[in-house]
Amino acid sequence: MSHDSFHIAGREFRSRLMVGTGKFPSTESLRAALDASDAEIVTVALRRADLANPKGDGILSAIDPTRHLLLPNTSGARTAEEAVRLAKLARAAGCEPWVKLELTPEPRYLLPDPIETLRAAELLVKDGFVVLPYIQPDPILAKRLEEVGTATVMPLGAPIGSNRGVKSRDLIKIIIEQATVPVVVDAGLGAPSHAAESMELGADAVLVNTALADATDHGAMAKAFAMATVAGRMAYLAGLGPERSTAEASSPLTGFLDSM
Repeated sequence: MSHDSFHIAGREFRSRLMVGTGKFPSTESLRAALDASDAEIVTVALRRADLANPKGDGILSAIDPTRHLLLPNTSGARTAEEAVRLAKLARAAGCEPWVKLELTPEPRYLLPDPIETLRAAELLVKDGFVVLPYIQPDPILAKRLEEVGTATVMPLGAPIGSNRGVKSRDLIKIIIEQATVPVVVDAGLGAPSHAAESMELGADAVLVNTALADATDHGAMAKAFAMATVAGRMAYLAGLGPERSTAEASSPLTGFLDSM
């Protein structure tokens, strides 16, 4: 496959697999997953990270700033104001002005609030942030976020941490069809096949966390997701055949029999 990088806000990335850092049982298991995934974008919940002590024993110590773009996320924020405050704290602590915007006031399914997300995105874009919003698979919301200047849209495949796969497939296809910014399928991907499916649909990237943290072998699972992401992208570029409602023989016999 020829050179097939993608760009977010004018920045080029080789890997189309983004990795989250929550739920890992140890810093060593997180480091193993990051190394095996070859991910370049790594997201960290600001409420869990000690930005004042990046070389300590916590999450940040596993992230290599020469290899990874640290993408702070606003996980835990319930309002636009809370999300903006968290993003500004990360920038003040020395992080690049990139933010994964997460607003999940509903505690059971952790579904993102579309109204507060759009409001926060407007405020952050105006303040110079590169905003990557986590959203429900709503094509109208995705277009509105593009219009206010977000760098990507990140629709969920299924609820966060559910490992259920691409349950919102049809809506994600519409978002991809209409998008003028990269589409990243985020949340709910529990198996490498889910990542491949997302990429086969035409998504620009996927973000995975729980599936890696839940694995027995964190490094091996991260490698499997990396390979599946590449395979899905290759299949999309190669051109998948159409689905058919009836059988169609791959080796028709009619012509062969008629010639005898």
